[in-house]
Amino acid sequence: MANLVLSECGIRPLPRIYTTPRSNFLSNNNKFRPSLSSSSYKTSSSPLSFGLNSRDGFTRNWALNVSTPLTTPIFEESPLEEDNKQRFDPGAPPPFNLADIRAAIPKHCWVKNPWKSLSYVVRDVAIVFALAAGAAYLNNWIVWPLYWLAQGTMFWALFVLGHDCGHGSFSNDPKLNSVVGHLLHSSILVPYHGWRISHRTHHQNHGHVENDESWHPMSEKIYNTLDKPTRFFRFTLPLVMLAYPFYLWARSPGKKGSHYHPDSDLFLPKERKDVLTSTACWTAMAALLVCLNFTIGPIQMLKLYGIPYWINVMWLDFVTYLHHHGHEDKLPWYRGKEWSYLRGGLTTLDRDYGLINNIHHDIGTHVIHHLFPQIPHYHLVEATEAAKPVLGKYYREPDKSGPLPLHLLEILAKSIKEDHYVSDEGEVVYYKADPNLYGEVKVRAD
Repeated sequence: MANLVLSECGIRPLPRIYTTPRSNFLSNNNKFRPSLSSSSYKTSSSPLSFGLNSRDGFTRNWALNVSTPLTTPIFEESPLEEDNKQRFDPGAPPPFNLADIRAAIPKHCWVKNPWKSLSYVVRDVAIVFALAAGAAYLNNWIVWPLYWLAQGTMFWALFVLGHDCGHGSFSNDPKLNSVVGHLLHSSILVPYHGWRISHRTHHQNHGHVENDESWHPMSEKIYNTLDKPTRFFRFTLPLVMLAYPFYLWARSPGKKGSHYHPDSDLFLPKERKDVLTSTACWTAMAALLVCLNFTIGPIQMLKLYGIPYWINVMWLDFVTYLHHHGHEDKLPWYRGKEWSYLRGGLTTLDRDYGLINNIHHDIGTHVIHHLFPQIPHYHLVEATEAAKPVLGKYYREPDKSGPLPLHLLEILAKSIKEDHYVSDEGEVVYYKADPNLYGEVKVRAD
């Protein structure tokens, strides 16, 4: 009886020959993989498994799943096939649409609370006046540099709140948005409606080579028309981070008009009154600053307002540039039929600014803001987290920051040196570098 075994077909003898187990078996976690033909089950190289032909015509495996012999074929992907699967083309049309992203965002993220928005205004304005009063009272050269950095950052925070007014994400009341927006933006010498309209153009055409309005690439043809001083200013740090006031006056190379002039190409005839209103508010603020120069002196005004203003400008250029440039992989820009609102918005970038995230109202959550600018800033983080599963690889997780976003300085410098222009032709294009911009570069012959 020792050489018999009970099977579903009755009692049958055990095989007379027992194969010797091999030592290089795969681990127990791998399930037994059948050979391509059923006959392979009739003999097994494992003493703990063998095949039986049942009545239903299928070969059954009564193995104990202890191990799999080396003779079992294992189909593995080649490194090239794995690389092809992992390769991601950021310029390819996404497998989702705008409605899919919208559906993933909780409904309450779209709700605008004007009282909550106003509370941020009260907080920021109170901090601005407290910093100015404290610096003027202490009035020593240990305090002033700290004041300039803090106040310049707060001026930038005021800009972000005015930016929410321009998008209508501050409240559902256009009059409230306009009043608050004018007060905030005029205080830092930004023409509210002029900026609001051009910024709307930026959002409606983000990622488009010709039609985008903010930090868009120059074509090679336009780049070649720039004189050396313009190139030096535009592609040299920190000068390029002082560009915003000049952009307001004369826009970018290749574009005409001014944010202060109602007849600029930026505006429609029906927007003329709005532009004139904002320019008048800007002029009133400039006149107030001149009067304060005579009242408290130009040196004190430079310390209290002038230097913080330029630090605010640097923040503005720094943040807005990095939201559209500097990813470790080149991101596409579009023309013609390849451009769409969704594809253009997906080339924007989120950034982590450490402690500054809260101070400048989470403007670093930029992808969802670009796609849905109606969402209030205090819901952007939650909306972004909800949308990530839909966005997949089209969302690029930002590098984590320390308390201060010093890691972004290296990214900025690298991008300024490499992202100069795009090809004159093609509907999906990427930035190219001018190898002679910073002097003759010798090309190594390999």
